[in-house]
Amino acid sequence: MAERTTEARGERFLRQRQVLFLFVFLGGSLAGSESRRYSVVEETERGFLIANIANDLGLGEGELAVRGAQVVSKGNKQHFQLNHQTGDLHLREKLDREELCGPTEPCILHFQILLQNPLQFITNELHVIDVNDHSPVFFENEMQLKLLENTPPGTMIPLGNAEDLDVGRNSLQNYTITPNSHFHVLTRSRRDGRKYPQLVLDKSLDREEQPEFILTLTALDGGSPHRSGIAKIHILVLDINDNAPEFTQTLYEVQILENNPLNSVVVTVSATDLDTGNFGTVSYAFFHASEEIRKTFKLNPITGDIQLVKYLNFEEMNTYELDIEAKDGGGLSGKTTVIVQVVDVNDNPPELTLSSITSPIPENSPETVVAVFSVSDLDSGENGRIMCSIEDSLPFILKPSVENFYTLLTNTPLDRETKSEYNITITVTDLGTPRLKTQHNITVTVSDVNDNAPAFSQTTYTLRVHENNSPALHIGSVSATDRDSGANAQVTYSLLPPADPQLPLASLVSINADNGQLFALRSLDYEALQAFEFGVRAADRGSPALSSQARVRVLVLDDNDNAPFVLYPPQNGSAPCTELVPRAAEAGYLVTKVVAVDGDSGQNAWLSYQLLKATEPGLFGVWAHNGEVRTARLLSERDAVKHRLVVLVRDNGEPPRSASVTLHVLLVDGFSQPYLPLPEVAAAEARADPLTVYLVVALASVSSLFLFSVLVFVAVRLCRRSRGASAGRCSGPEGHFPGHLVDVSGTGTLSQSYQYEVCLTGGSGTSEFKFLKPIITNGLVQDTE
Repeated sequence: MAERTTEARGERFLRQRQVLFLFVFLGGSLAGSESRRYSVVEETERGFLIANIANDLGLGEGELAVRGAQVVSKGNKQHFQLNHQTGDLHLREKLDREELCGPTEPCILHFQILLQNPLQFITNELHVIDVNDHSPVFFENEMQLKLLENTPPGTMIPLGNAEDLDVGRNSLQNYTITPNSHFHVLTRSRRDGRKYPQLVLDKSLDREEQPEFILTLTALDGGSPHRSGIAKIHILVLDINDNAPEFTQTLYEVQILENNPLNSVVVTVSATDLDTGNFGTVSYAFFHASEEIRKTFKLNPITGDIQLVKYLNFEEMNTYELDIEAKDGGGLSGKTTVIVQVVDVNDNPPELTLSSITSPIPENSPETVVAVFSVSDLDSGENGRIMCSIEDSLPFILKPSVENFYTLLTNTPLDRETKSEYNITITVTDLGTPRLKTQHNITVTVSDVNDNAPAFSQTTYTLRVHENNSPALHIGSVSATDRDSGANAQVTYSLLPPADPQLPLASLVSINADNGQLFALRSLDYEALQAFEFGVRAADRGSPALSSQARVRVLVLDDNDNAPFVLYPPQNGSAPCTELVPRAAEAGYLVTKVVAVDGDSGQNAWLSYQLLKATEPGLFGVWAHNGEVRTARLLSERDAVKHRLVVLVRDNGEPPRSASVTLHVLLVDGFSQPYLPLPEVAAAEARADPLTVYLVVALASVSSLFLFSVLVFVAVRLCRRSRGASAGRCSGPEGHFPGHLVDVSGTGTLSQSYQYEVCLTGGSGTSEFKFLKPIITNGLVQDTE
């Protein structure tokens, strides 16, 4: 036990020296080589410094972090850890060469250094160096051989081999056997490089002299220090059975698809024995088969059928070598070898490993790297060849890179307003039969850039507001939308300086900067301002900000806030003006014209006239549409001298407004009388001397009766002619008027401009009356004597 402990300590010391020597060699090779190939000894502790990547790439301190460096290994197995600040590449875990590469030598781990800004791939290799950490192990610790005593010297007997998981010089190198005079051992190599022993008979056997032999077989590797494994060989010397079974083929080679069903017959081996009886009965068995072979295949000992009892996997193991032994009843045997080649089928879909993705992507950007990914397929040949594709309708393209890496880039600048998100399906397809594919979805969003100015819903807005509005009245809104998003789509509104510097826009309207609502700041007066126009700007909050403009026209609507104003007769509080009418006036005689105006417009200024009160109803009438006061019938001596008329002037507003005017009319006998007493004087004299009045009336009556008989016919004719002419000139006060009053001049319902002047000149009891008739000159009506 102490000897074994001492031997173990010596072996550990030698291994430590070997590892130290490899580390020194590794450091020297990395310092002096420009290639990006590194080495490490297996079972090296976690955190071991492999190399300084920053120095090897010629990058400064911290530049790896700036460029987004990362280590990418096949299958996303992370064996390494990169310090972005120092650039040191460390082992993330212990490496077991046998687990990573199995019998493959050299054991190379491929990895890439991915620099994203700008995009760059650096291919690297790590050579995992084997250490002698495994001893050779025999499948059977004890072997039993039966040899006929007449076996000739020089006969070679294959023995069960040992396996060593190490490679190179650390793997199994040779076999030795305890020295004796009858046997020695030879070391042979198989096609796959494995070594197996063959026992060679050096001297004829004699069962009576020595019926059995017990030998020790030792397997040695080439490590330093050596490791070894032993097995016992028990050799029995048999009596003569002079015919051993012989196989029909010394080597069977068969190919089988990896998806072959279970219990299917892979191959049938056959051997014959020329002996008879028990010595000629042959049975089959695996000869020193490994555990993996026994789990995968089953051998029928009678028929020699080799059946499949475990599903095959080409990617795990593609060749099996089976040693088959045929024994007869006498103990003699023959051997053959079956080579089973596993044929790959396309049973592994491609794999996609996403390394990086960029999202969101600013719109209008030039060619941009969206994603970096790698693809792989565990199958081989055409089954392992891969194609990558995306939909043709997308504005992206795929570009292959090194080591099955691909980059997904934008093909054209993106427009967020057209499409803000893309679902990209990357399809990876192999070329096997049938073809297998893998799909990976990537969602890429497009971020907004302020490339759209706000757009008004209308280029020109027309708003209407009634006059006499209350201050701060909401009169309307303007609206603009922006196709961008976020702050780039937040719209603020403002008023533009007015084109007319005389327009006090700041005191008329204001605008809500957030929603575009317009407010009247003060009460508007239609009679002072009927319409005004200004500009509105809508600007977003992008950088730089974009804006657009629209025009707003505000129309002030008239309210019926002005009552009609009578221009004639004047209502100035002075002595009333008296209209004189001769008693000989015919029906329809124009007594006077009431002239009025209204400060409003439209139907609010359409005026109509109405005789409200009269001293003698039915004597005078007022035309509704122009205010003309005319006699309604012939005057008679019985009509009163003085008449007082009240005329109502009303507009067409809602509610209507009105004004009234009082007219004084005096009936006279004729304008040639030398004395025309004032109405007040005439009335006083009439009251003072009624007898005179009665005499005058009686005299007039007698004269009328005297002339009546002579002039009755002529008077009737003249009267009819006169009335016909009057009817042709006008329809009288009670005639029909147009249904709609039309405001022609804009200041009332007059179609022409009239001036009347009635003057009474005081003197020695006489008055002079001037009646002015209108004449038309240059389209205007002027009053002349």
